[in-house]
Amino acid sequence: MTYFILFLAILAEVIATTALKSSESFTKLVPSVVLVIGYGVSFYLLTIVMRSMPTGVTYAIWSGLGIVLISVFGYLFANEKLDLAACIGMSLIIAGVVVINVFSKTISH
Repeated sequence: MTYFILFLAILAEVIATTALKSSESFTKLVPSVVLVIGYGVSFYLLTIVMRSMPTGVTYAIWSGLGIVLISVFGYLFANEKLDLAACIGMSLIIAGVVVINVFSKTISH
């Protein structure tokens, strides 16, 4: 259940970050409300995850997968380009998350 809640926290953060650009520095109401609610939900869910997972590991997974997902969303929906270096870097981030989850003894499996 912890990983599901963490996934929801990541999803809320990605939605909020997507709305951040659309808010145009908080000048548009709807995207501004979405981003405030999205970040609030994300951080609340992170507090639940941190009851059973160390803070550093939680944040590494949350931020790493958030970076990758927001980049993929930008590529798919906002016509943002990803060059080879960006793709390699994101692959390394994913590899790091996998290493933490498979080999780290700081989280229970």
